[in-house]
Amino acid sequence: MRILITGACGMFGRDLIEVLSEGHELYLLDVKPFPVSLSSQFSTLPLDITDGEKTYRQVTKINPDIVIHTAAYTDVDGCETNRDLAFRINGLGTRNIALTCQRFDTELLYISTDYVFDGEKGEPYAEFDRPNPQSIYAKSKYWGELYINSLSNRFYIIRSSWLFGKNGKNFVTTILNLAKEKKEIEVVNDQIGSPTYTKDLARAIAQLIGAEREDSSNRANLYGIWHITNSGQCSWYEFAREILQGSGVLVKPISSEKLNRPAKRPKFSVLDNYVWRLQGWEPLRHWKEALKDYLKEIK
Repeated sequence: MRILITGACGMFGRDLIEVLSEGHELYLLDVKPFPVSLSSQFSTLPLDITDGEKTYRQVTKINPDIVIHTAAYTDVDGCETNRDLAFRINGLGTRNIALTCQRFDTELLYISTDYVFDGEKGEPYAEFDRPNPQSIYAKSKYWGELYINSLSNRFYIIRSSWLFGKNGKNFVTTILNLAKEKKEIEVVNDQIGSPTYTKDLARAIAQLIGAEREDSSNRANLYGIWHITNSGQCSWYEFAREILQGSGVLVKPISSEKLNRPAKRPKFSVLDNYVWRLQGWEPLRHWKEALKDYLKEIK
């Protein structure tokens, strides 16, 4: 299969490359310079997805079977002060990708976020629950979803949450770095979600886009919205305690109000992987088990 990955230099993009490189023809796009390790193995092209004309030319030149669209502006607080940039990348950039895929009947897989929900439901969100994004980041990502829904016929929208992986900055590395400098760390305890290992998410996506090709007459059976996360849930405080277990560093709970971040986060954004279960597939492993493997990997 010819697979084009946008945002290929990002944390999740790098794990997708690792998981999908065997048995598939990969093409990598990113606005950032590519490291030698990628450019020497794969076809790599610099691309700013906010440029509609260039996006159209590059994607059509490759003529992929599927585009996996991971490119995004993911600095949640940064989006609050860079509103136009957030909507340009996450909204219009996604529109440019969706339009190109639609014109050439190419499948599109879009990575979205648990933050499209307001967190007021009090129980896990299923794929059919109505989004109500609160922050600029969440609104811009949901705008991307709306573009795909209206412009594309052959798509997967994958909502995931609290991603951590070896190829980028994430909550785990932030906590580990703070633990080198401090004996006490304050972490919010009133935001609940499901930490998700990027490698596990990449494997799940490989299963999703591969399974539908087992029967070529039913290619469209798995299109639509999916929630895919590791199993289990916790607060950021509980997540931090698990990361630093046995380190001797004291983790203290604080409220979101006291932390006073620029962007509003949902209080409870756990995603119910309902469609995944209906499909009869095994749930992804518990986030604690995934975290153990990740800590071994980075050490």
